[in-house]
Amino acid sequence: MKKISLALLSAACLATCFSASAQQKKLTVASFPSFDEAVKIAIPIYKKLHPEVEIKLVSLGYGDHHNAMVSALATGAGVPDVIGVEVGFIGKFAETGALEDLSKAPYNGLSFKSKIVPYTFAQATSTTGALIGMPADIGPGTMIYRKDILDKAGVAEADLTKSWESYIEAGKKIKEKAGVFLVPHANSVSDVYIRSNVKSGDGIYFDSADKPLLTTPRFVQAFQYAKSIRDAGLDAKVLAWSNEWSEGFKRSAFATEMRGAWMLGQLSSWLAPDTKGKWRAANLPNGSYASWGGSFYAIPKSIDSEQKKMAWDFVKFMTTDKQMQVAAFSGLDAFPAVLEAAKDPFVDQPVEFFGGQKARAMWRTTAAKIPALKVHKLDPVADEIMNAELTKVLDEGKDIKLALNDAQKQVERRMRK
Repeated sequence: MKKISLALLSAACLATCFSASAQQKKLTVASFPSFDEAVKIAIPIYKKLHPEVEIKLVSLGYGDHHNAMVSALATGAGVPDVIGVEVGFIGKFAETGALEDLSKAPYNGLSFKSKIVPYTFAQATSTTGALIGMPADIGPGTMIYRKDILDKAGVAEADLTKSWESYIEAGKKIKEKAGVFLVPHANSVSDVYIRSNVKSGDGIYFDSADKPLLTTPRFVQAFQYAKSIRDAGLDAKVLAWSNEWSEGFKRSAFATEMRGAWMLGQLSSWLAPDTKGKWRAANLPNGSYASWGGSFYAIPKSIDSEQKKMAWDFVKFMTTDKQMQVAAFSGLDAFPAVLEAAKDPFVDQPVEFFGGQKARAMWRTTAAKIPALKVHKLDPVADEIMNAELTKVLDEGKDIKLALNDAQKQVERRMRK
């Protein structure tokens, strides 16, 4: 009798264990630093809601991740269930045609439009009208500056922000009085300028009719400001994300930099944590508003329907759940895309790294004023061509209008291929 009972008990245990194993599901998420930190924060929270789902995070460096995902989508090999995408690669990912259109059933992503910062949906919409990613965080453009260096040079924040001309003049004074470069590289000024004051409905590089814009006054002026900075010796000629760039922040070599609001997290976590309290944030010069960066989650077409259901549930959790958005924001300082998350008391707290300044509240105001810009599949190509021509202007003295005409022709040739 005991043998029978034990046998039945063993069989029942095996059945239960097998059932639990069968119910266990795996979701693979591919991302990149520091966007991957949001997934790390989410895993224990999501596990409480869905104990049956095991989340596997695969993370590569920024460039390696995006290039690997473009290849995976093109070949169908090694495709994860959820893909993190930075806005600069949206057009390139859309070109593969291998991502789900999240505006259509069963996703109906546009139903969340009223909850999320408006311009982000335009960023994630392809030229064919497909919504290829759900917005997770945004990058309101901002200027960060070293208050101690400005004080030493007798320069005020207003001198930096009044106009682009006053910004350059302030840089000359900073170089003379404090011996510090205004900016790491002149191209960061050009990059911010071309992203600001863009006509609604147009993109950065292409208009609403897909015509390249590289010869327009916006690009001419951007190149002129960059050249003025280089000619005055105000930039260190150090490119962003290089070893020299990160070392420059640690050595207090730069007075300002212009990026997205996410620079707070980069500075405080690894670029220059020892400079806490010395930095401040300001709006861009001349009352300009621009989006710099932003991240999205996409779902590949090639995964099976059950994985797509899980993937969409996770994407919704990461992009529309207020508490998850606040948790990610407080954990890695990536500004949330969800409007209600930006109203959380955390946003109004003083930022210790910025000397107690309430910088996040300023970025919330900035985000509300950024226009919706369309993306184009050749945005990364146009960006690469433009920067190559800007380098010729800065390093070789090439005429600005000739450089931009050459850039325009190169982009037009790529469009014909």
